[in-house]
Amino acid sequence: MVAQILVVVLLSITSSLVYAYDPSPLQDICVAEKVHIILLANGFVCKDIKMVTAGISLARIDFAPYGDNPPHTHPRATEILTVLEGTLYVGFVPSNQNNSTLITKVLNVGDVFVFPIGLIHYQANIGHTPAVAIAALSSQNQGVITIANYMFGSKPPISDDILAKAFEVDKKVIDYLQA
Repeated sequence: MVAQILVVVLLSITSSLVYAYDPSPLQDICVAEKVHIILLANGFVCKDIKMVTAGISLARIDFAPYGDNPPHTHPRATEILTVLEGTLYVGFVPSNQNNSTLITKVLNVGDVFVFPIGLIHYQANIGHTPAVAIAALSSQNQGVITIANYMFGSKPPISDDILAKAFEVDKKVIDYLQA
């Protein structure tokens, strides 16, 4: 009985000593003048006072009628999209373990959709009027990789043979896309 009580006490003490937190941002705001200096935060001596170190990013996306935000990915952030005006058709492709099943939804005003970190996703305005959305990203340095630009616009270009095999198309199609 004493041994069991001792084990419970030791487990409760050791489990209460666990701490977890995100690292602190480099700075909240900066009031220094823009001079030549080696130490930079986010590439500049100072940035305008914004959400520089909040650990998140916000972007307003204005879509023309039938306009789109082509397939892309954010390697370091999850995206939460909220529709303010119009109607958007959105989707993403999860990992290969899910047989690359396309997940889509039509979003109307006030609807919210989450794109998981690092997955290829897109948004398209399916209406004949402009659409507006706000995208919140879980990083101040989320990165963006536009799939078509990276596959068909790299310098030097990716070999026609490799792309033709990967996309199962003729080399002439690859040449056209890379032009």
